[in-house]
Amino acid sequence: MHDTGTVSQSAPAPGGPAPAPTQGPDPARTGHLPSPEREGGSRHARRFGLPVATALVMGNIIGGGIFLLPVSVAPYGTISLVAFGVLTVGAIALALVFGRLAQRDPRTGGPYVYVREAFGDFAGFLAAWSYWITSWVSNAALAVTAVGYLDVLLPLHGSPWLMMTAALVVQWLPALANLAGTRYVGAVQLVSTVLKFVPLLLVAIGGLFFFDPDNLGPFQAGEGGALGAVSASAAILLFSYLGVESAAVSAGEVRNPRRNVGRATVLGTLGAALVYLLGTLAVFGTVAHDKLLTSSAPFTDAVNAMFGGTWGGAAVACAALVSIVGALNGWTLLSAQTAYAAARDGLFPARFAVKRRGVSTFGVIVTVVLASLLTVYNYMAGTARVFEILVLVTTFTATVPYLLATAAQLYFLVSGQRDRVRPARLARDAVLALAAFGFSMWLLAGSGYAAVYQGVLFLFAGVLVYAWMSARKARA
Repeated sequence: MHDTGTVSQSAPAPGGPAPAPTQGPDPARTGHLPSPEREGGSRHARRFGLPVATALVMGNIIGGGIFLLPVSVAPYGTISLVAFGVLTVGAIALALVFGRLAQRDPRTGGPYVYVREAFGDFAGFLAAWSYWITSWVSNAALAVTAVGYLDVLLPLHGSPWLMMTAALVVQWLPALANLAGTRYVGAVQLVSTVLKFVPLLLVAIGGLFFFDPDNLGPFQAGEGGALGAVSASAAILLFSYLGVESAAVSAGEVRNPRRNVGRATVLGTLGAALVYLLGTLAVFGTVAHDKLLTSSAPFTDAVNAMFGGTWGGAAVACAALVSIVGALNGWTLLSAQTAYAAARDGLFPARFAVKRRGVSTFGVIVTVVLASLLTVYNYMAGTARVFEILVLVTTFTATVPYLLATAAQLYFLVSGQRDRVRPARLARDAVLALAAFGFSMWLLAGSGYAAVYQGVLFLFAGVLVYAWMSARKARA
């Protein structure tokens, strides 16, 4: 979406290597001092271990979109699986870069922290502002998507009031888990990730026993060439990997972050990629291609084809709801953590910097209130047009921090800051950073002209907020 000081985090793990002489900026200079509550050991605040951090990454990458992905790429044929492979390589490169950056500077804030350290307050603010907007607008989109699946289990009869109420409930339940403390955030994330992966893996693995090559359809559908088909399907799949930075954003809440953030990021991205690829392949092999082109619930059709009956709709709806609630839980945390990190540096209002139970409660409340207002407006206006535009904007704003963070890594490498880069890893890290930068540029290009145009306007609207906050800092 998602801590405190670097003092306790800089100690080496038992039996592990000693940290470099200077692993990141001085906490006294940046204001990232240990929080009194964390030092006091609140029973509601608990740091995430590797399993929970990995679940956070996987849960945030995989929301509700996976349940429609096979339909989205079916028009291009099975060549879209090649696009999956290309995108996975780019996502892994981005995940490794975030792991390297978190190892150097394991503070809460992720991309914002790295960008501010490399390029100063203004660039850091743009990264934080962009990421923060993405998180709460995306939460509204996830909640509206959840209502569609909920309608399968509890028919809402198309009532705007019932649908709006359901969307608000879906948003506020994960927010309450966040307000209860990081201990409960981690529990919800781990349980929801396990529960949603069981049915997804059931389809992915079960589909291998019912796989029929005749269902695959053409390798390449349409008139364009192979490269055009890969690029077109990749443009649809690009944003399936948003969320790889989740562990880095909440690095301050992860135990032994220098070691675990990188591992959780890579493991979570690989796990999500495996589920994406196997799930899509299973649907391709169990649902006839001509039927898949017009399907509104491909995983439901796959379950019904494998096991018979019509119970697949309810099973997939339950899995989708669990998946979306887990994503909402994680993105709410990331939204609050990003605002918290910026507020500690005086770039967001100070209220965001107050933590209780390991979470910025004000950040959580602002996130859920803004997402709720957007949801209410969506249903009251009677049209999804404005809402769709805002969601389209997030496809741009989500990738701006990626681009800036990978640029920050390149800056650290090229500027020769030996306290931040191990010479033995210089060539390898440079290749990874360039690959991740290229992947981020591809993400921006894939969002489309409309998203870039609207996103730039949305992004630079934050300049007014930055001017106000900077003036307050100067006055103080």
